[in-house]
Amino acid sequence: MWLRQRRSVAEQPDSDLGEIAVPYWLTGTAEAANATFWRMLRRLPGLLWDAAGLAWRTSPRAALTVLLSQVGAGLASAVSLVNVVGVLDGLLAAAPTPDRIRAAVPALALVVGAAAARALLFACATAAQGRLSPRVSRAAELRLLELTTRVDLATFDDAEWRDAMHRARDRGIDATQRLVDHAIEVVTALVSLIACAGVLAVLHPVLLPLLVIAVLPNGWAAVRAARLGYRQELKLITMLRRKWMLSDLLADRDAGPELRAFTIRDYLLAEVRRLLDVATRDRIALSAAQVRIALLGRFLGGVALGCAYAVLFWLLVSGRMDLAVGGAAAYAIGAGVTALTAVAFAVNHVYEQGLYFSDYANFSDLARARAEPHPSRDAPTGPGTIELSGVTFSYPGADRPAVCEVSLTVRAGETIALVGVNGSGKSTLAKLLAGLYRPDAGAIRWDGVDLAGVDPEAVRERVAVVMQEPTRWPLSAGANVSIGRYTRPADPALVEAAARAGDAHEFIVELPRGYDTLLSRHFVDGADLSGGQWQRLAVSRAFYRDAALLICDEPTANLDAQAEHDVYQRLRELSRGRTVVLITHRMASVRTADRIYVLDHGRLIEEGDHETLMALGGRYATLFRLQADAYHAVPEAG
Repeated sequence: MWLRQRRSVAEQPDSDLGEIAVPYWLTGTAEAANATFWRMLRRLPGLLWDAAGLAWRTSPRAALTVLLSQVGAGLASAVSLVNVVGVLDGLLAAAPTPDRIRAAVPALALVVGAAAARALLFACATAAQGRLSPRVSRAAELRLLELTTRVDLATFDDAEWRDAMHRARDRGIDATQRLVDHAIEVVTALVSLIACAGVLAVLHPVLLPLLVIAVLPNGWAAVRAARLGYRQELKLITMLRRKWMLSDLLADRDAGPELRAFTIRDYLLAEVRRLLDVATRDRIALSAAQVRIALLGRFLGGVALGCAYAVLFWLLVSGRMDLAVGGAAAYAIGAGVTALTAVAFAVNHVYEQGLYFSDYANFSDLARARAEPHPSRDAPTGPGTIELSGVTFSYPGADRPAVCEVSLTVRAGETIALVGVNGSGKSTLAKLLAGLYRPDAGAIRWDGVDLAGVDPEAVRERVAVVMQEPTRWPLSAGANVSIGRYTRPADPALVEAAARAGDAHEFIVELPRGYDTLLSRHFVDGADLSGGQWQRLAVSRAFYRDAALLICDEPTANLDAQAEHDVYQRLRELSRGRTVVLITHRMASVRTADRIYVLDHGRLIEEGDHETLMALGGRYATLFRLQADAYHAVPEAG
């Protein structure tokens, strides 16, 4: 039956493709797809101002060079167009041919000189833009990373904030560079258009409206075709997103074993093929529609341009315009049509990228508002005593607190253990102790100093954490150790000493490049480690950090018995002379703790040493006996 259901999914009609909601990062495309050209024009000045601000803050010299070069190129174009009249006047004068040529040479020299100057200025603008655009992108990405890493850690548990972050990251960073690039395109096209319009206005007042009429059909066609493309992207993106997910799984190293073990290759390929077929048909239909719109726009544009030239011919025939002026006007109309069409395309692009840039700008404001406070007061050295008084903490959007009114005291050199079932609040309480979260109520004090008034970075400098699943940093083996207390350059002797203390040195030296081996299979000559080896690296990192407070959050949850024994042996060595907070489900590992705190639904329900809690016969004793009985149980004979 299940197989029949799986096949029915593969055989769904093309119209039933709404497996995933429209992605957050295409809201800008939806607005762009439905925007009118006049709406784009109304928003254009603000977007150009934003682009100018980005460019100026990133590289004032390059931004100024682009602007002056484009304006200079526009003036050169105007000079060239005006002197076309002089060339034609000379060539059409009533005189012998040599005299006419000589009369046209000065104006022709100005035309050639202006064209050369225009080409040189455009080259300068292009070179300056080549320096400016990458810097804009670099500055935008660094700014986003700086803001993201400064927010309170609890902010990452806010779904709306994460959506805003991904919008800014996925499209906003790229939009900053594209906004500047397309804004430069708008300026370039506008300068050329103004030059052509100015010349036409000087030659004859009626020619300027003729230019606008001639270019409107092409501008309409450009915007209409672009909107169709945006609408198709919005329509297909959820389906293509699913296709990308499935394609990645088909080529993923980690998914490979299960892909083959369950023989689901053909099923996934059929899904990908179905999605690609729908996308291909839609794209072919879009291409045909865009061709039809382009043909209609060019036909109407041709008719309008023909009318413009007809009026120009009538002006010549009726004697209202000289032949030389008419020739220059015809040349200027052609150049103006090209410039105005370019303006239409560039404005469309600026508007779309401006929507994504708004996501970036809004997220930047939000991240600044959610940034951690950084008081100037330093954290106490040590600390000698850590005291929690009525500490309560809730994750954003949670129905109940993860930690509720917890009070406890930890003294220097003690080892305490946090015990409880999954979801009892152990890891959250440990993060509060490490200064990663700030309590919603209550206070955490080090040696009597409330951490609410202390720089959080100063608190964390005195804490080392060994996580249940340590981050597998795609760095060298040595950097994975020295990142525990980042200095540049790291001391190789101290790195090796920490690796030896963490029982990682032996497998590191066996790697292809020893401590310089990149720990990632995604790169050439990279290496990967087993779970136990990564855990030993994490312990080595904690040794290298050499902090007064050590927090171990389920450090052996995924290890075999031998690896678990080795890691705990190293942690016992690391804990000497330090204050230790141990979180674990392995009850045998907490027996030697000075005090054990039992949590349930965020509340502290029991505390004491092992013997006291066993005698109490409460939750701790129940959990301990359950694990002990599992080890002593003898299976029945079959």
